[in-house]
Amino acid sequence: MNILVTGAAGFIGSHLSERLVGRGDRVVGLDNFDPFYDRRIKQDNLSALVGRKRFRLVEADIRDAERVDNVLADEAIELIVHLAARAGVRPSIADPLGYQDVNVRGTMVLLEAARRARIDRFVFASSSSVYGNNDKVPFSETDNVDHPISPYAATKKAGELLCYTYHHLFGMRINCLRFFTVYGPRQRPDLAIHKFARLIEADKSIPVFGDGSMARDFTYIDDILNGVLAALDHWPGYRLYNLGESRPYRLDALIGALEQSLGKKAAIERRPVPPGDVRQTYADISRAQAELGYDPRTDLPEGLRRFVEWLRR
Repeated sequence: MNILVTGAAGFIGSHLSERLVGRGDRVVGLDNFDPFYDRRIKQDNLSALVGRKRFRLVEADIRDAERVDNVLADEAIELIVHLAARAGVRPSIADPLGYQDVNVRGTMVLLEAARRARIDRFVFASSSSVYGNNDKVPFSETDNVDHPISPYAATKKAGELLCYTYHHLFGMRINCLRFFTVYGPRQRPDLAIHKFARLIEADKSIPVFGDGSMARDFTYIDDILNGVLAALDHWPGYRLYNLGESRPYRLDALIGALEQSLGKKAAIERRPVPPGDVRQTYADISRAQAELGYDPRTDLPEGLRRFVEWLRR
């Protein structure tokens, strides 16, 4: 199958592209190498794919409608996995218009291009951030998500709504996947586990927001990939799926587990909780388990051990 993966040079995108090529699919990876972090990191992410016959990298922006149209036509794309986005809750508060432009308009450009090319299968990468400060846990796909607390979260909710509209109007089969705090080798350098590990290794203090009680449902990359691949083989129409570990850890517990994996103590620098950060995330994965056979198996200590091994290598 010919599959377009947007954001293919990123953390999740590069891993997914490898898995798809490994199972025999042909992947066209589209990425604009946004300067949010060093281009060389993304180039390293793709090192295992360079030169593979079943992989082609296209450096382009998802907002470039003409270029996207040409790629879909020239490469005979049959399915789109849309991972590309401006990422991060806190940066979105500083640049809400930039996030809207990439995440909302970019998604619309892709949906329109898919409609014109008569591509009827589309996967949209959403986020646990859409749940906001939901008091009910674990978070279920049937929960109300009308109260996002950051521009990033709002753009992801908007993307889900656009996907539903295209399903309703044009019969496109769309799976929206709500990722819960994905970590593992190649994780973005600005995210907590990667950032903390590098600082602890360098004997520098780590910035900890709040009293350590914030909790996240940390999900290892291999478990996420298994969920994404299952979603590529299951098309009920329009569907939301939580992909998480369903075992949230407090921030202070994460730091303790990371100290154990690194064999070093962390020096902590307390800071106030910034606006836009949710108190906790906790995935109800019963729908993904029942419909996709989703079965996350990598607990946090094991996932951190693998991450630290990669970081030091």
